[in-house]
Amino acid sequence: MDDSILDAIGSPLVQVGSPEGATVAAKIESKNPGGSAKDRPAKAMVEAAEREGSLEPGDRLVEPTSGNTGIGLAVVAAAKGYDLTVVMPASKSEERRQVMAAYGADLELVDGEIEQAKARADELEAEGMVQLRQFENRANVRSHYETTGAEITEQVGDRTVDALVAAVGTGGTLTGIASRLREEYPEIDVVAVEPEANAVLSTGEAGIDDFEGMGPGFVSEILDRELIDTIETVGIEAAEAECRRLAREEGIIVGQSSGAANLAAQRVAERLAEPKLDCPPAPTELRADGSGAAATEYDDCPLVVTVFPDSGERYLSTGMFDG
Repeated sequence: MDDSILDAIGSPLVQVGSPEGATVAAKIESKNPGGSAKDRPAKAMVEAAEREGSLEPGDRLVEPTSGNTGIGLAVVAAAKGYDLTVVMPASKSEERRQVMAAYGADLELVDGEIEQAKARADELEAEGMVQLRQFENRANVRSHYETTGAEITEQVGDRTVDALVAAVGTGGTLTGIASRLREEYPEIDVVAVEPEANAVLSTGEAGIDDFEGMGPGFVSEILDRELIDTIETVGIEAAEAECRRLAREEGIIVGQSSGAANLAAQRVAERLAEPKLDCPPAPTELRADGSGAAATEYDDCPLVVTVFPDSGERYLSTGMFDG
């Protein structure tokens, strides 16, 4: 039995549809208590601030976010007894607002995107609130190094992870996981995913896109670009189509950045694939003749790990699943 909901943070690694001769597996981060990968840095940043003495009982938290970090912080604030104000662009989904409010957080909407939300959070910090600054906070990275990355190494068992594919928002997920996996698998390829229309990493220039939680329009301080081997870009329409496919064909309901991550992971897996290995469709699945796959055959199959940051339930009001 866990002592707190915060002790239940963690997620499964699940094989998804993969090209012949390779395996793609995804961390299903919607299984975290707050429904996304951001539960991890939310808990870590709050506890780091407590240890450092910058956050004390009675303090009020404030954070700018496109949604999931705000929800993660709302979970942590409720569990630990802090008041929280979340500053979020008004363009983000209605579900995000409702979930934060359900946890007791106050929500302030701003016109514009994350830069405008950050500016407003700075004003509230100047008035006495405590801002955790997810785009700069090293605890963000450390949370994924210590939890997500460590979970992956345990979950793959004796297999080698050949590539990590992760969407980039704050950069904490990619940097933390990649740092941990590269220690374990020095030859791993690290692939960053960003919006086709807002490809700051690829082009150095910000654009405008409709992704929620990916592609903030700038490169955050905590993103370690030296870890990145290649960059994949994905358009919003293709990502949303992949979300619909995952839900209807594989029973996995995820958000836009997950759809983008899976498309990129499939591309990477196709490049690494070795069809001659005849990789089985799933580790425990029996073949049509009733026989299981040989362990050595499966172990040799190239493995691509990606991250599905949140659930598609947070996007229902956008009409993403109506097509």
